[in-house]
Amino acid sequence: MAQDTKNDELTVEALASLFPVSFPVPKPSTHPNLLTAADIHREEDLLRNATSFRQWWTSIHSTKEGLTALQRSAKAPHSHEVNERLGQLATPIARTALQRLTYLFESALVNFPASFKLWKAYLQVRMNFVFGRPIKPKRAGGRKKFPEMREALEDEELEALTYEGGLDPVIGWPEWKALVALFERALMWLPNMPRLWLMYLSIFSHPLCPPPIAYTHARRTFDRALRTLPPSLHGRLWPPYLKWAEGKGGETLVKVYRRYLSVDPSITERYTSILLSDENPSPRPLEAAKLLLSLARRAARGEYTSPEGKSPYQLLCDWVEVVEKYAEDVGLDADEADEAAARRKEEEKKAEEQKKEQEQPAGVNGKLIRFAGPPTVEGAKAASAYDEDEDPRSPRRLDIEKIMKQDGLAIYKDQAGRLWSGLATYWTKRAEFDRAKATFEAGLADVVTVRDFTQIFDAYAEYSETLISGLMDMIANADPDDEDAAETEKDLDQQMKDFEELMDRRPFLVNEVLLRRNPNDVQEWEKRIALYGENDEKVAETYTNALKTINPRKATANYYMLYVNFAKYYEEGGASKTAAPNLDSARKVLEKATKVTFKTVDDLAEIWCEWAEMELRNENYDEAIRVMQRAAAVPKNTKINYHDPSLPVQARLFKSLKLWSFYVDLEESIGDVETTKAVYDKILELRIANAQIIVNYAAFLEENKYFEESFKVYERGVELFTYPVAFEIWNIYLAKFVKRYGGKKLERARDLFEQALEQCPQKHCKPLFLMYAQLEEEHGLAKRSMAILDRACQAVADEDKFEMYTVYIAKATANFGLPATRPIYEKAIEVLPNRQTAQMCLRFAAMERKLGEIDRARAIYAHASQFCDPRVDTKFWQEWNSFEMEHGSEDTFREMLRIKRSVQAQYNTEASYLAAQALSSRQGGAQEIEADHKGASDPMAAMEREALGAAKGPAFVPAKDRTTIKPAEEAPQGNADEIQIDDEDL
Repeated sequence: MAQDTKNDELTVEALASLFPVSFPVPKPSTHPNLLTAADIHREEDLLRNATSFRQWWTSIHSTKEGLTALQRSAKAPHSHEVNERLGQLATPIARTALQRLTYLFESALVNFPASFKLWKAYLQVRMNFVFGRPIKPKRAGGRKKFPEMREALEDEELEALTYEGGLDPVIGWPEWKALVALFERALMWLPNMPRLWLMYLSIFSHPLCPPPIAYTHARRTFDRALRTLPPSLHGRLWPPYLKWAEGKGGETLVKVYRRYLSVDPSITERYTSILLSDENPSPRPLEAAKLLLSLARRAARGEYTSPEGKSPYQLLCDWVEVVEKYAEDVGLDADEADEAAARRKEEEKKAEEQKKEQEQPAGVNGKLIRFAGPPTVEGAKAASAYDEDEDPRSPRRLDIEKIMKQDGLAIYKDQAGRLWSGLATYWTKRAEFDRAKATFEAGLADVVTVRDFTQIFDAYAEYSETLISGLMDMIANADPDDEDAAETEKDLDQQMKDFEELMDRRPFLVNEVLLRRNPNDVQEWEKRIALYGENDEKVAETYTNALKTINPRKATANYYMLYVNFAKYYEEGGASKTAAPNLDSARKVLEKATKVTFKTVDDLAEIWCEWAEMELRNENYDEAIRVMQRAAAVPKNTKINYHDPSLPVQARLFKSLKLWSFYVDLEESIGDVETTKAVYDKILELRIANAQIIVNYAAFLEENKYFEESFKVYERGVELFTYPVAFEIWNIYLAKFVKRYGGKKLERARDLFEQALEQCPQKHCKPLFLMYAQLEEEHGLAKRSMAILDRACQAVADEDKFEMYTVYIAKATANFGLPATRPIYEKAIEVLPNRQTAQMCLRFAAMERKLGEIDRARAIYAHASQFCDPRVDTKFWQEWNSFEMEHGSEDTFREMLRIKRSVQAQYNTEASYLAAQALSSRQGGAQEIEADHKGASDPMAAMEREALGAAKGPAFVPAKDRTTIKPAEEAPQGNADEIQIDDEDL
């Protein structure tokens, strides 16, 4: 046989003669080596138990294991190259094993022809011998039970099997054909088993699948599987079908994908990427563009959701990229686009005419009207009309400009930069440079965001630079005698000129974009005026356009400044200031401004004030007064609410304080006293005055020697306003009155002070009391001054009482001496809070020390000690310590230490302890070191240390009436710093 020939004598025909191994079905009668003596017992058992599936399955399994062990130990007799072509059937033992297993399976299937388990195992064994050893990739995570098609295709790619040692399709073609025939037999018995179909379909994805079955037969088999299995199982068939079609490419890919997309369009994006991939030898850009356009439109209508999470705008941008890349294949040229536009206009005209005809009134001679339409299902959406632009089967190219405007620019107005630049790039790719330039210009004049403008402008500049560079290269490479060279140079000069103008126009174009976005932006209009500089014609035109365009109710801040600046433009002789001043035109502008319905009254008031200032600048003083008189004209009905937005600003102008303030300043400057007083009185009559107006009016009268009238103005002011505004007026009023009359009208001054203090809040009455007391001290009685200060100490706010008592004590000392301050100190100690009480006690004790009252001072220190924590208020205890060292004895010093420790025990809480620790950390240990140095020279300090920390001293300082002191050695073991307090000490 051929298997015994030498390796160098083997040919393709010799190797092919080894096959088929499994067809016809091996039998002992045709293959003597099929059975051995050891297999006779097995055959007898199978003959006796032919209907026992377990017997057959056990025999097949044991035989398979034995043959597998033999195959592992067998060595191939051929070369490595031959072994690779023969795969798993390279050894005679492997071929014999396939025959024996085929014999067993075929014999079993005679008794069990509809057994899925038996067919699956048989097919798997045959596939392993033909396909080779499968290598399954490792996969992390689980797999969805019902994945989307996009996920199913990804899983199909990840789980694709690779094979090692497959049978060559040329040499082993009979065996491949026998395997296909076996699958057909299996599906004849079990046609509804999807697993068998999937195993069958995997043959066509094998890299060594023979060509006779890899194309037409494979496609028909896939179609047969889809027709045989129910639709619920088609989701398992389409992933391998689509992957097989992707591998074959060409028309097969298109046909298969179109069939699937008619049912499920979710993988359209994947299909378009395949159509346009670099690996595709024959890309189909027109079909891809139509599919993407269809997706973008459906997504915009809410009928499609991208599996990749793309928005409708992103899908449209993908379409634009295809159009840019394949401009010649996708879109119409310029002439065709113009013809299509003309046809659209005619159709629109006819549609309008038909609409007008339909709007004619019904009559006897009128046209028939159809009331009933085509039958529709209730609640169902109407089918969309056929659009050839979305039909991938149609060869007609797209009208890119129409689609870009209808589906892009009309919908995505704030994201139009990419669309305009894409359309211009499309015309550039088609060599329609004039049309591309016109597209760039239209885009710059249409966008409403700076981002889109920047995108279009950069693309426009790059296009111009590229065009100029190309023209320069043409000139450099042209023949000097060429006639076209001169025209090329003219084109280059024109392009250079256009490019320079484009760069110069950039600020104006940016300003236009911002004005298109918000035409009521006053600041942008002012920037545009500034851009024109001294160009009087353009400046005047811009002012006029701005005032016509801006809606006063929607304008941004300082809208009135446009009118003011426009008037100044005429007043100063234009932007260049070369023309003669034109006050009449300026007055006309301001007159027109006074009739504008501004958002606020203050804007209208500014117009009148600026008008008056213009007249003042040109020395027309009477005209300025007349302008303000017109502005401040008071209507008959003065009960108008100034803050009522439903009324026009002209009706509320007479209550504008800004207008009246300017008017009164004008009267003070160029008017007389009577007219100024009349204006001030009118302000007060309208009840729009503020405190500053009152003060200014009174100051004006005072300057003109109308003192009593100025005081009357102050009194009217305190009647108009409440505290705290009234406090400021009272403060100025009383100071002026006291300065004017002093003690001449003392009773009147007292009445004014009492009147001011009658309703004055606590936090504002302190300055009035001090002023009142000073008046009494200088012009009245000292006793009355002290009574006022006493009232003040009770009336002022708590935070001002300490300062008030300090002033009270100082005045009492100056007027009546130190002893007279004792009741004041005592009352202050009762009223003030704890911390301020301690400070007041220190001052009280210092006063007593000056008077020589040592015992009274000691008692004051003892009283104040309850408010001072020794760990925090160290200053108090140091002062008491120094007092005892100067004036005390050993007993009084010990008493002071006892009080100090008892107070420390009182304040021995966690919060106070932490506060003391923080304070001590800030102050440092400098004081302790200093105290240690003083110990040798200061016996009192040594006594204190002995009392506080000596090991042999008493645990605490006892009272004076105690005669026995328990030494520390006799005390029980415990806390050495513990304070021991007896009942007597409490």
